[in-house]
Amino acid sequence: MSESVPRDPSRGRGLVAAVVCAGVVLVNVDLFIVNVAVPSIAETWPGADLADLSWVLNGYAVVFAALLVPAGRLADRSGHRTVFLRGTAVFTLASVLCAAAPGVGWLVGARLLQAAGAALLMPSSLGLLLTSYPPERRAAVVRVWTAVGGVAAAVGPVLGGLLAEPGWRWVFLVNVPIGIAAVVVGARVLPAGPPVGERGPLPDLLGSALVTVGIGALALGLVKADEWGWASPRALAAWAVFAVLAAWFVVRTARHPRPVVEPALVRVRAFGVAGVASVLFGLAFAGMLLGITLWAQGVWGWSALRTGLAITPGPLLVPPTAILAGKWAARTGPGLLASVGGALFAGGTLWWAATLEADSAYAASMLPGMMLTGLGVGLMLPTLVAAAVTALPQEHAATGSGVVTMLRQLGSVLGVSLAVVVLGSPMAGDGAADDFDRLWYLLAGASLGASAVSVLLAGRRRGAAPGGPAAYRAGETTTAVAETADRA
Repeated sequence: MSESVPRDPSRGRGLVAAVVCAGVVLVNVDLFIVNVAVPSIAETWPGADLADLSWVLNGYAVVFAALLVPAGRLADRSGHRTVFLRGTAVFTLASVLCAAAPGVGWLVGARLLQAAGAALLMPSSLGLLLTSYPPERRAAVVRVWTAVGGVAAAVGPVLGGLLAEPGWRWVFLVNVPIGIAAVVVGARVLPAGPPVGERGPLPDLLGSALVTVGIGALALGLVKADEWGWASPRALAAWAVFAVLAAWFVVRTARHPRPVVEPALVRVRAFGVAGVASVLFGLAFAGMLLGITLWAQGVWGWSALRTGLAITPGPLLVPPTAILAGKWAARTGPGLLASVGGALFAGGTLWWAATLEADSAYAASMLPGMMLTGLGVGLMLPTLVAAAVTALPQEHAATGSGVVTMLRQLGSVLGVSLAVVVLGSPMAGDGAADDFDRLWYLLAGASLGASAVSVLLAGRRRGAAPGGPAAYRAGETTTAVAETADRA
């Protein structure tokens, strides 16, 4: 490995960052591309309604969320390089299978495999960056990592619109050359990391399965409730499965030596607060992205390309806002920044509730809302991730980032599901405006909830405060957890 990693530390870090950012771009571009392509996918299979197509998004989010923490643990223990390369390879292969899907069921299945690759890729990508830079630059590295995702998100809507014009399958094929390049170059330049010591037990895979099936059952009950009936046996059975598996997961987490979410993490106040806020904001963000895409293409009748161009101003604001937020956080603390971000995001959706009509103008109605939501995302998301990750010891960085991203993805599942419930199908004409207004109000409430929770971060500045790494270690009260943490 010493022959393949450049000797110049700064150059080596630059190459590592380039490869890691390529992987992050894959995952983040895919999010926006697929959302913009949903109406085009519906045209390929006219028999599929919005509830069926929601699984192209929700199936991905559920598996991604459930596997993130085990993947983070594997990365912390087995080496970030190995897990990153394998995750990128799986994601690339799954993208090919998505493009070749002959039906909705096949597409959803390929998306599940794609989510598994993304789950391996994301926490290991941050772990590679954090172990390549000195500790005093960790918070800045987290913000750069998040900003790269924001740049990818800004490109995603336009790229998705361009690729969906000749056919939605191209939105998946675009991942292939990037993925191949990341694997080939990464195999040569990514550092192997420190030697892995004695291997402890694997992460709680059954616990991950409980999360997957439980959240999937909740989402199924929500998106099918109108079709089945809210009090129908099938809907009630879906929610009962969720309740039973959620309870089982809580009990298992308290007893398992390697749970999906270590109780010690939750006892770190900054980490717990960031996690709750991430769920609420993930709900608001995912619901907004799907909702505004469906409005543009379903109510205004715009093409995928025009829709992508219309959405782009919001994501374009995320990277510069995230970078500036890093400087402001040093003076104000993360709580104020995240709270302001949630309020701005809510302001954007409330603006749409007040102004969006079937005959309204883009510049006066949709654009101001996109700008406000973009500013909100730029302030909220990187602040939550940085506050959570910098509260933990460095050796648990990949696991911590995996937990926070998992919680945000679980919120995303709820956001997409609730959007389907509120909007129904089909959506067109003036009658849809009231349904969309209800959605905008719902998302504003979730974002304001995240803003209110984030106030509890107000006392933390520069990543140093009560509830940081020392508190994490003090919270590891069981011998099994302490021993596995020492070996990580």
